[in-house]
Amino acid sequence: MIQTSLGTLNLVRTNPAHIGSEPLTSVMAQPLRKEKETAKSEKNSFESFLMGAMDSVSNKQIESDKIAQQLIVDPDSVDVHDVTIAMAQASLSLNLAQTVIDRVVKDWNEITTTR
Repeated sequence: MIQTSLGTLNLVRTNPAHIGSEPLTSVMAQPLRKEKETAKSEKNSFESFLMGAMDSVSNKQIESDKIAQQLIVDPDSVDVHDVTIAMAQASLSLNLAQTVIDRVVKDWNEITTTR
C-alpha cells in the first residue's frame, strides 16, 4: 500500500515471477464497484484528480520558497541539501505538469482536426 497526496494506491502481486513477499492475488478476486457508483464518482474523480495534482505542484513550489527563505533568515536551521532537494522536486513537478498539459493540448488538437 502506497500513501500519496491524492489517496491510497494498493499494489497486488498477481504474477509468481514478480518479486515480493505478499501472497499472489487474483485480479478477478478484487471487488467490483457498482455501475451507479462508478458513473457518479467518475464525473468528479477526473476533476478532483487534476485539481489535486495542481495543488500538489503548487504546494511543492510554496515549500521550496519557504525553505529557501528560511535558509536566508536562519542558515543554521536548514541544511543546504534540503533546500536543493526541495527546489529539484518543485522544478521536476512543474516540468512534469507542463509536459502533461502540452501533450493533452497536442492530442486534443489532433482529435479535433481528424475528420
